[in-house]
Amino acid sequence: MKRYCLALDLKDDSKLIDAYIAYHQQVWPEILDSIKASGIVAMEIYQVHTRLFMLMEVDDHFSFEKKQRLDSENQSVVAWEALMDAYQQRLPFAAPNEKWVLMHKIFEL
Repeated sequence: MKRYCLALDLKDDSKLIDAYIAYHQQVWPEILDSIKASGIVAMEIYQVHTRLFMLMEVDDHFSFEKKQRLDSENQSVVAWEALMDAYQQRLPFAAPNEKWVLMHKIFEL
């Protein structure tokens, strides 16, 4: 099992933030199925103001490339990502077309 941590921002608008959170209280079943099918065993998203932090635990068969390919072939995921894009703001240092930015562990106890 491997763990990945990623970050993303939301647009600085309290109504948009509330709506984004509401969507994540009732994620579409097709999205949950696609997450599991990609090899993600557990996923959590934390929020403080506009900053989001995602924690993913994945199985040995997971890869970001595989997930991206599966997502691009799944019309529900494409629709979900388009909807979420209205609420999300790329980090200023994100690469073009990069939403969630992989974080690097700098400390462990």
